[in-house]
Amino acid sequence: SVNGDMRPDLLALGWNQTFEDAAQKIDSSFLIGRVSRLDRGWSTIKMSASDDQTGIVRVRNIGADVAVGDWVAFEKNLERIDHVLPRCSALIRRASSDAVRAEQHAVAANIDTVFIVHAATNESNQRRVERELVLAFDSGATPVLVLTKNDLQDAPQHIAELRDVAHVCGIACHVVSGLTGDGLDTLAKYGENHRSVAVLGASGVGKSTLVNRLIGENSQQVGEVRDGDQRGRHTTVAADLLSMPNGGWLIDTPGLRALNLWTSGHGIERAFADIFKLTDSCKFRDCKHQDEPSCAVRAAVERNEISAERLESMKRLVAEEVALEDEQKVRVRLSNRKGMRKID
Repeated sequence: SVNGDMRPDLLALGWNQTFEDAAQKIDSSFLIGRVSRLDRGWSTIKMSASDDQTGIVRVRNIGADVAVGDWVAFEKNLERIDHVLPRCSALIRRASSDAVRAEQHAVAANIDTVFIVHAATNESNQRRVERELVLAFDSGATPVLVLTKNDLQDAPQHIAELRDVAHVCGIACHVVSGLTGDGLDTLAKYGENHRSVAVLGASGVGKSTLVNRLIGENSQQVGEVRDGDQRGRHTTVAADLLSMPNGGWLIDTPGLRALNLWTSGHGIERAFADIFKLTDSCKFRDCKHQDEPSCAVRAAVERNEISAERLESMKRLVAEEVALEDEQKVRVRLSNRKGMRKID
C-alpha cells in the first residue's frame, strides 16, 4: 500500500489512506501539509511533525475556506493554498448573527475526538453542555465530556448531573485535574496513533491548564483564576495544532462565549437521545410535546424522568436550527435573483 512509503513525514501528522487517495488526484508537484494556525489571511502549515522550522511554512489562504487541522496542497513557490483536501470531520459553528448572512465557521478539521471541557466546581451549565454536544456529534468526531479542577472544591452533585448527561448520550465522561495531573493519562490515550483531539470549552474552565499538561509544556497563556468565580482571564485567541508527547495532536480552540449552531445532521437527536427514544411512543407523529394528548415526552417530564428544562433546551435548539434553515433558503433565493438580473 501507499501507506507511509510515500509520505512518512505526513503520517506522524495524522495522514491516512483516505487523505492519500484524495491527494492522488492532485498535481504531484504540489506540496502537502497540515494547517496548524490561521492569522488574518495566512496559514501556518506543518509539513512534518518535528518542531524544526524547515518543516513549517506560511502561505496565503486567499479564497480558501481553511480551518486548523485541514490538509492542504500548495505550489512550491508558496504563494497560496490551491486545494483543501476533503475533511473526514469538522467542528462547525455559525459565524455571523446577521440574519441574511448565515455563514459557517469551521473551528477545527480532521479530528477524531472532541473534548468538551467544563469546570466541575462551577454550577453545572447543562444548557451549554447540550449545545456543545450537538456541535460535537455533528462534527463526525466522538464527543468526550471532561470535567476539570476537582482540586479547588469538590462539587459532587454537579459532577453527577453532567455524568448523567454523558450517560444518556452514550459518551465517556472523565473527571481530571490539570493542577495535580489526576486522570490525565486517560485523556492522553485519545491521542495515540497520531490521532487528533479538539478541545472545546468556555474560557475559565481550566482548558489552558489542561492543554498545557497534555502537551507537556506551558505554551498556552494560563489565566489566573479570580477568587470567587473560577473564571480565567486569558483565553486562547486563535486555534492551534499542538503536539502531544505520545504523537497525538490537540487543536485548542478559543473559549467561545456564544456557540451558535450550524445546521445539524443528527447532532440534536444524539445529544437528546433520551427524549428522541420516547417520541416513537407519542400518539401523533408530529407531536410538538406541548399539550397534545398521549404525549410520551410530557408524561416522562411529569414522572421526573426528564427535566422540563432539558425538554425546553431541546426545543430551543431545534427552533434555532429551523430558523437557520429558513435563512439559508432566503439566501439561496436572493442569490438566484441576482443571477437572474445578470442574464438581462
